[in-house]
Amino acid sequence: MKKKYISAVTILFISIFMLSCKKDNSIAKIDIPVDEASTARIKYFNFASNAPSVNFFANGVKVGGVLSATGSESTAGVTFGSVYPSANYSVIVNGTYKIGSQIPANAAANANVAINELSVNLSSTKYYSFYTSGIYNSTTKTCDAFYVEDKLPPVIDNNFSYVRFVNTISNGTSPMNLVVKNTVTNAEIVVATGIGYKGASDFVSIPFGNYELYVRYPSSSTNVIIRNGTTNGTVGFQSGRTYTIGSRGDMTVTSATAANRPLLDNTANR
Repeated sequence: MKKKYISAVTILFISIFMLSCKKDNSIAKIDIPVDEASTARIKYFNFASNAPSVNFFANGVKVGGVLSATGSESTAGVTFGSVYPSANYSVIVNGTYKIGSQIPANAAANANVAINELSVNLSSTKYYSFYTSGIYNSTTKTCDAFYVEDKLPPVIDNNFSYVRFVNTISNGTSPMNLVVKNTVTNAEIVVATGIGYKGASDFVSIPFGNYELYVRYPSSSTNVIIRNGTTNGTVGFQSGRTYTIGSRGDMTVTSATAANRPLLDNTANR
């Protein structure tokens, strides 16, 4: 059976032993064999509009968080709009978990408050993304969450990039389409159509290059979210890479600078 050794400096492997232990607020540093046939891969996105910084827990064990320069838990956690890990995926033993988001123990306000929790089933050798989503309720200290399977392309053609769309905005007036526009040819490609809240499209191949991004409601040519040279910058898709474009924010916000305005995030899956 193929085994690969992976350092938990960058990924946390949850073992049966760890799940039987008392929860604490630190991420263990472990070097142990990882059986690839019995593990899943997962990324964590803090995309709920106005959400506080959080760490992510599975069955009470921290699986995603940020350490300070001193090695202790950072009060920053995974900030709103951020992803853990920032590159590739973390590793977790396949199985059923309660995964949730929790305000860091050292936070100045609402320390250790869990803002959501979701039962998830993670299958071996598969890839997943977990999202905080919607709009954070500062009164109840809660927000939505969901997870999706990342059905990465089984075969990669280096003449193309692979892109999908995930919708984490709860107050859009309709499902969303994602359109990308090549900055050289000006050719538009519809990547995803009719993606509702908590929905994800499949990965589709597009010629690699630099693109503007536009979200439109079906049967409309109006751009309701824009990412181009003057708004948040264009996106470069590299050859042979896979990317998730995620919508986040509050559709009622019209400010061009507010942190919770509608935005399009670009995260490389691999």
